[in-house]
Amino acid sequence: MKRDLKQSFWFHFLIVVCLFTVIYISFFAMLNHFTKHGQEVKIPNITGMDIATAEATLKALHFEVNVDSTYELNQKPLAVLKQVPDSGASVKEGRTVFLTVNMLTPPRIPMPNLVNLSFRSAEMMLRNNKLVLGDTSYKSDIAAGAILEQRFNGDTIPPGQLIAQGSKINLVIGDGMGNTDFDVPNVTGMSVDEATTELDQYSLTILVVPSNPIHEIKDTAAAIVVCQDPLPVNDAGMVNKIKAGNVITLKIEQTPSPEDFCHSNNNTNNSSSVK
Repeated sequence: MKRDLKQSFWFHFLIVVCLFTVIYISFFAMLNHFTKHGQEVKIPNITGMDIATAEATLKALHFEVNVDSTYELNQKPLAVLKQVPDSGASVKEGRTVFLTVNMLTPPRIPMPNLVNLSFRSAEMMLRNNKLVLGDTSYKSDIAAGAILEQRFNGDTIPPGQLIAQGSKINLVIGDGMGNTDFDVPNVTGMSVDEATTELDQYSLTILVVPSNPIHEIKDTAAAIVVCQDPLPVNDAGMVNKIKAGNVITLKIEQTPSPEDFCHSNNNTNNSSSVK
């Protein structure tokens, strides 16, 4: 009977060992299956794609996708800006790929205060706030290079007003000529368009009036300046001076004759060129 018990013990022991061996092998076989050991896929390069195409590409490779957003000025809306992991990385199927996408609508931020800053500082502040430098113009002021006005869509925009990132901000800059006298420019004989272009660089206030009220002016831009006040030279033959911001009056005719021009020592050549 003892022999039968001994044989029974070893028989059951052998069964237990076999059972644990089967369980052990099955466990690791299943573990490899669930963890996809050795099954790795390279992450494709999806930076620059639109988000819909990027998600479709990743899901076709059995990746999960997590999307966040930010705003970049020079990128298309809904374009993928960044991916983690990077393209070319080998990862297991089912891994989550994190995408950063450019916003469809730019966020709104408070307009910074650029007034009295130097142009360089204002430009840097615009860039830091993801705003775009638009047109720059100059205005008579002794503060050379300082920002006098900040403008958006033709109007002054106060600090703190909400504005979309990516908006163009135009700047008015002091030219440092507020108290500087300079020679009166001679624009007699020019068209109004040419005279305005010439005078704008001096930051003068331009007043255009008909030389003779009964003469019709059909095209002001093409009309001819027949006289100006002040004249370039006074009656004593001395050069007249003017300050930036002062008014200069231009008297015009549509088709002037030589007799229509006012006489000064400095406009003879201009008037003689007009037929």
